Amino acid sequence: MLFNELGLSAEILRAVGEQGYDTPTPIQAQAIPHVLAGRDLEGLAQTGTGKTAAFVLPILHRLMSTALNPSQSKIAPRVLVLVPTRELAAQVLESVKVYGKHTGLKSLAVFGGVSIVPQVGALRRGIDILVATPGRLLDHMGNRNVDLGKIQTLVLDEADRMFDMGFINDIRKIIAKCPKDRQTLLFSATFAPEVRDLAHAVLRNPALVEVARRNAPAEMVSQSVIRCDQDKKKDLLLHLFEQHGWHQTLIFCRTKHGADALAKKLEQSGVKTAALHGNKTQGARTRALADFKSGRLAALVATDIAARGIDIDSLPRVVNFELPHVPEDYIHRIGRTGRAGSSGEALSFVSLDERIQLRDIERLLKRELDSSVMPGFEPQQTRPTPKVATPVRRSSPSRNGEKPRSSPAGRSHPPRAGHAPRSGGGKPAGATYHSGQRQR
Repeated sequence: MLFNELGLSAEILRAVGEQGYDTPTPIQAQAIPHVLAGRDLEGLAQTGTGKTAAFVLPILHRLMSTALNPSQSKIAPRVLVLVPTRELAAQVLESVKVYGKHTGLKSLAVFGGVSIVPQVGALRRGIDILVATPGRLLDHMGNRNVDLGKIQTLVLDEADRMFDMGFINDIRKIIAKCPKDRQTLLFSATFAPEVRDLAHAVLRNPALVEVARRNAPAEMVSQSVIRCDQDKKKDLLLHLFEQHGWHQTLIFCRTKHGADALAKKLEQSGVKTAALHGNKTQGARTRALADFKSGRLAALVATDIAARGIDIDSLPRVVNFELPHVPEDYIHRIGRTGRAGSSGEALSFVSLDERIQLRDIERLLKRELDSSVMPGFEPQQTRPTPKVATPVRRSSPSRNGEKPRSSPAGRSHPPRAGHAPRSGGGKPAGATYHSGQRQR
C-alpha cells in the first residue's frame, strides 16, 4: 500500500512526498482509514513505529474537509493532543507543521518551563490544533485563555506515561470540558490495566490497532547485561567510551541528582556530555537535545521522563546505568534505539542490589538477558555468579517533564526516503553478550 491509496488530500500527500516517503508503516496503514472515517481508535504501538504521523495525517485531512463554523470562537481549537512531556509536545508540533505546511491550518504547543505570555497571544489569535501537556493546559483553562467546547478530535498520546506521571486526574478534568460527541484517539506503548480502564471510559466502539506484541521490546535491539558493583559503574562506563570511541550514547539514571553527577564525571573525563531531566530549564533541555542529535555531544544522561521525547534515527545504543524500578520503563528506554528498521544496542549495568529489578524485567520479556563481567571490573559480590566475558573484535558504531499538579507521580520525525514517517550499534570489545522509584 502507498500513501496515495489512503484517501489523503493532495496537500498532505504533497508534504509527505517532499519528505521522501511513499509507503506507510503498519500502524499508519491500519490507523489512518479508521481516523478518516471518524471512528474512535485505540492504538497500541511501541516507539519508532510512526505512531505520530498515524494520527496527524488523517486529522489534518479531516480539518481541511470540515467547514469552520463562522460563530466559532477564536480561542476554541478543533483538535487537542494531550502528551506527557515538553519534548513530546515539541515533537508532535513539528510533525503537524511538517505535514500541514500546505494546508493553511494553525497549530500551537503549550507546556511548562517557558513563559506563558506568548502562548496566550497565540491562543487568542486563533489555532486549529493544540498540543499540550496537562498542567499547562489547565493553567490556560483556569485563566480562560482557551475554550475546549469545540474540540472535534481529542488525542491522548502515550497514555501509559501520563498514568506513570500522575496526570490521570488532570486528564479527567480536561476531558470533562470537551464535547461528548468528539472523536477520541488513544495511543499507548504498553497495555497496562489502567490504560484499558481509561480506554473503556473515554472511547466509543473504538477500532483497535495493535502492531507490536504487548509490552514488546524493539525487535532490532540487542539486549545484554554487564554485572558490576555500583561503585565501579562510572569507571566502567568511562572505560567503554575511551576504548571504543562511543558516540551518541543515551544513558539512563533513576534520579536527577544521579544524572547530574554522572554527566559531570563524563565531562571532566573528556566525554562531551549533557544531563536531561525535569529540573533543567526548557532552554537547557532544548539545547541538550539539539546538541545530542547533531553529534556535538557524545553522551546524554537522562532520567526516564525527560527522555520520553527523544527521537533520533539510528541512535546506536542505550545504556541503563541503573535499572528502572518499573519494568515497563525498561521497554521505553531501549525503544529509543533500534528504530525505523535500524539495529541498536541496549546495555545494562547491573549491581547485586538490582537483581530484583532485573528479574522483573526478564519476566516481562519472558526470557533471560545474556550477562557477563568485564575484566578489571568484576563485582566483589558474586551472587548471582555471572560468566566471565572473553574479548571479542570491536565492531564499528553505526551512523529524544512537567510535574503533575495534584496527584503523586505514580513522533514523529519523518522516516527515510521510500518509507513512512517514523524514527532509531556495536558491542564493546572486551565483553561477550548475545544478541526507580523514578525521580522525575
